[in-house]
Amino acid sequence: MKILKQIKIILRHKYYVGIECFKLGLYWQGITHDLSKFSLVELLESSKYYVGTSSPIDEARKEKGYSEAWLHHKGRNKHHWPYWVDFVNGKVIPLEIPDKYIKEMYCDIIGASKSYKTNNPLKYFEENSKNWIMTENSLKKLREMFN
Repeated sequence: MKILKQIKIILRHKYYVGIECFKLGLYWQGITHDLSKFSLVELLESSKYYVGTSSPIDEARKEKGYSEAWLHHKGRNKHHWPYWVDFVNGKVIPLEIPDKYIKEMYCDIIGASKSYKTNNPLKYFEENSKNWIMTENSLKKLREMFN
């Protein structure tokens, strides 16, 4: 059953992220990380597009061109760069991301790389961050964490 497999991968991801957050003293963030993945909109779509080796968000985008789960998720989780982007008069405005969310983003990248069995957080970051819209300073802080 795909929903049980999806719950298992969410829990595995939360476990890995939690370990990394605790190492950085981000105890509450380690506990509450990605709880929105258990909401109906995220869990149902993620279960439908579950493949086990990559994000179901990518699979939903391939079929539909967008992901309802991602639209829900990014607006509720401050450790994702789109949370910190605004659109004003047709311009994209990235905001500075507070350090505690940069740190959680770093932990999230490590957790995602372990959850999807790539086990190479730097490569995972480099492949996924090519089109991220962040301030230079926020991106610099995140890159520095990998060094």
